[in-house]
Amino acid sequence: MALSTSFRSNLIKPLTALTALSSTQHLRRPFSSSADDSTVLTIETSVPFVGHKCEPPSRNVETTPKELLGFFHDMALMRRMEIASDSLYKSKLIRGFCHLYDGQEAVAVGMEAAITKKDCIITAYRDHCIYLGRGGTLVECFSELMGRQAGSSKGKGGSMHFYKKDSGFYGGHGIVGAQVPLGCGLAFAQKYSKDETVTFAMYGDGAANQGQLFEALNIAALLDLPAILVCENNHYGMGTAEWRAAKSPAYYKRGDYVPGLKVDGMDALAVKQACRFAKEHALKNGPIILEMDTYRYHGHSMSDPGSTYRTRDEISGVRQERDPIERIRKLILSHELSTEAELKSIEKKIRSEVDDAIAQAKESSMPEPSELFTNVYVKGFGIEVAGADRKEVRGVLP
Repeated sequence: MALSTSFRSNLIKPLTALTALSSTQHLRRPFSSSADDSTVLTIETSVPFVGHKCEPPSRNVETTPKELLGFFHDMALMRRMEIASDSLYKSKLIRGFCHLYDGQEAVAVGMEAAITKKDCIITAYRDHCIYLGRGGTLVECFSELMGRQAGSSKGKGGSMHFYKKDSGFYGGHGIVGAQVPLGCGLAFAQKYSKDETVTFAMYGDGAANQGQLFEALNIAALLDLPAILVCENNHYGMGTAEWRAAKSPAYYKRGDYVPGLKVDGMDALAVKQACRFAKEHALKNGPIILEMDTYRYHGHSMSDPGSTYRTRDEISGVRQERDPIERIRKLILSHELSTEAELKSIEKKIRSEVDDAIAQAKESSMPEPSELFTNVYVKGFGIEVAGADRKEVRGVLP
């Protein structure tokens, strides 16, 4: 399938400025930096933000050596987890649907840098790394992927349905776009309780044309809800380039009456700055749209080779020019915060951690057959089934 020249060049366009981000607190980082962790560095984002009905934030983002090294570790861990998941799927240890996030790590890490665990996140089925960023563990991730009891959803959700309510993660969702109205519902609850938190409702460019998204945005705008709609624009839906599916692929402008911001989603610092800006806006003025210009290296899902509708040169071009991990690596080295050998040592330890987590996950048992009937209905909720006795049904489905 031929792609327009301008479309491909925008994906691979070289960026001269370097970027960075803040660390997620739950991940253990096996390194020690000789740099002063408290040193404040000001880094310019790779490209300017583009605003719609709002004044974009500054391109200059403050960070620290600790934050940069933390981001390198966290994104490298996410990348390794997804590569390992690819192998597990091909070995038939992961069954069903599986959507990988490698290439998009800067969005997950940058978002966490700007918010707290009291803020909520809800996303679609490409959810493994979001869950890890929210405080989940590798063992929980691999266990859920392989359908084991130690998984985030007790082995019953699989790849598309990770969940961690205690950290404000309301799940991956398999129905395209359906998570956005749920996210606006979370934002309604936040405004009602007046707890000064926000909800990030994430979706892809493929879901951006869903009617329910516009309906939810309309209500969110009418009620001034603290909802942030995050379009992770990786430029392809299920094998279809954005320009073939959307007459207007400027997703940050789609709200019309709602402000929007276009962000380089391969630049962790830019994501951090944008999410901080969006949270402040949403708490004061209601919803805002963030379009994260990002890219997925794998296909849409494991059944999609990802090479029939785009060229290998395009994929390798993005890897060479825009890879979020390599950008952080270059930034760390240019500021002499660590050495190349030390960074490679971190990556080596990460590979070992991932291998150990997989081994532990394999030891976890499969759910009992009776688990089919749990977590289906809220206890005490009335159940009506035509032609069946109410008490009988309640006895089967607690």
